[in-house]
Amino acid sequence: MHVVIVHSALSPDSSPDDRDAQVQADAVQGALARLGHTSDRLTCDLDLAAVRDRLRQCRPDMVFNLVESLAGTGRLIAHFPSLLDALGLRYSGCRAEAVFLTSNKLLAKSCMRAAGIPTPPWIDAQDRSAKDNASGQPDRWMIKSVWEHASIGLDQDAILDRPTPQSLLACLEKRAALLGGSCFAEAYIDGREFNLSLLDGPDGVLVLPPAEILFDGYGDEKARIVDYRAKWDETSFEYHHTPRSFDFGHQDRPLLERLTDLARACWDLFHLRGYARVDFRVDARNRPWILEVNANPCLSPDAGFNAALRQAAISFDKAVDRILDSSALPFRREYVTKDTLEA
Repeated sequence: MHVVIVHSALSPDSSPDDRDAQVQADAVQGALARLGHTSDRLTCDLDLAAVRDRLRQCRPDMVFNLVESLAGTGRLIAHFPSLLDALGLRYSGCRAEAVFLTSNKLLAKSCMRAAGIPTPPWIDAQDRSAKDNASGQPDRWMIKSVWEHASIGLDQDAILDRPTPQSLLACLEKRAALLGGSCFAEAYIDGREFNLSLLDGPDGVLVLPPAEILFDGYGDEKARIVDYRAKWDETSFEYHHTPRSFDFGHQDRPLLERLTDLARACWDLFHLRGYARVDFRVDARNRPWILEVNANPCLSPDAGFNAALRQAAISFDKAVDRILDSSALPFRREYVTKDTLEA
């Protein structure tokens, strides 16, 4: 099979999280070669017409979608899989609709709340009633981007203790520029943090071993969050003091079973496909809260998804093979004429 790997276009001033796209593409291309497939690599930017033309020239059997943003903006992440749907091309990972719904954290949280899936309370900066909603809510809040992932714009200054409704809304307005232009306030859950990765397969979705993020050496004055430095700044305290652990005692078994059930519920709710990750916080009363649902999470060798694969004794090549097998044509092929790709 001939696979075209597509990731976001980079520039000399691309951030570390954007440059990670090349690392993922290298890993996937190596796995494809070992699996006996041929591959090409393309980059995607805002010139979707040019991307379409390059895909027509390559005539792939499928596309491995590693596009996480366009022009450095996560808001546009669903445009590329939408283009693939329009072309009738088979592609890896989640469908465009699922990418859009999960990338917009407010839409995702609204869907989860409607389905009875626990997610922390939030305040939308665009909501005219936000000032009233802030009254009587939790004492601690975290300011997050609506669209951006990879902890972009997230640092200790994003945590607000006992803000007044006015100061909370003022902080939302102030930090919006750091967070892709749109942000919201989410109740900070003081407790443990977990990531559960999911992998598609012939017998349905497999929930990989749960990982807990530990906050070693974090004093009371420092909020326990996986911020941008923890993910991307190898010189920082946060990067070296937030290891993941797969070791749990017998007492955690009921909690881990609950996290697994909720991860599966998210898979079904958002019609996920291929691979995904669900991020949780667990409060002092052992209640889980879903922070985010990540369609097409990072596939770099040092990322959490790969760590969960190793814990499950599943090779990266096998995972890529399962992702390829789980991809499907977006609609019946007869509706896509030969001229669609050749015009």
